[in-house]
Amino acid sequence: MNYRNSVDQAMTDTFRTDGAVLIKGLFRDWVDVIKSGIERNMAHPGPYASENFKEGESGRFFDDYCNWTRIREFEEVIRDSEVGAVAADLMASDTVQVFHDHVLVKEPGTTMQTPWHQDAPYYFVEGEQTVSFWCPVDTVKEASLRLVAGSHLWEKPVLPIRWVSQGDFFPNEETYMPIPDPDAENMRILEWEMEPGDAVAFNFKTLHGARGNHSASRRRAFSLRLIGDDARYVTRPGKTSPPFPGHNMKEHQKLREDWFPVIYSRD
Repeated sequence: MNYRNSVDQAMTDTFRTDGAVLIKGLFRDWVDVIKSGIERNMAHPGPYASENFKEGESGRFFDDYCNWTRIREFEEVIRDSEVGAVAADLMASDTVQVFHDHVLVKEPGTTMQTPWHQDAPYYFVEGEQTVSFWCPVDTVKEASLRLVAGSHLWEKPVLPIRWVSQGDFFPNEETYMPIPDPDAENMRILEWEMEPGDAVAFNFKTLHGARGNHSASRRRAFSLRLIGDDARYVTRPGKTSPPFPGHNMKEHQKLREDWFPVIYSRD
């Protein structure tokens, strides 16, 4: 199956208007490779790994990011799958750079939710041509990703918060809006039951979250964040996540390609 051919005009239009779209089977041929990479990552966590332990919650919610250069399975998926070409189509970009990878695992009986948030305010990247791919390697029903349609077009970004400890990630500046309650406010929430290898593609600015995993099965997900032509480095009010210490980039500079390589180019 040529997955790129399955990304038609309707899907790219949906991605641009809703800020998210489901792509069935995008990583279907890579599920075993991703599973192997996740297990290697959990056995050998990186410096940013977290168990996300929160008082009063039960289960295990593991996450880790920025490991693709040391986890060979992740690098294989990034470089050899069609995700770069699909990203270029969705973003309408001539080039695609890697920003970072992210593993999120909720073991059976994990009560902790992934709080509502946008990724963009945590990052030192600004631009309209951005895309995250969230791919489960287990069948997912109740613990699927939830996204608010059109939230990538909101006038103000949502205030970033810390997932476990209390408090804001950055000072509460006027540039941020409070975190909404999409369920209580009757916002249009996108949510899909997913099979291993399916992927949700969404803009860095799309508000999203996830329930806990109350099922008897694991919920292992691999997420990949990619950027396009207009992405530029920007400073934030505080330390960004991921921090990428020592990058030495300047305001409005394209991200350095030795750290954030181009994985697809139309040329």
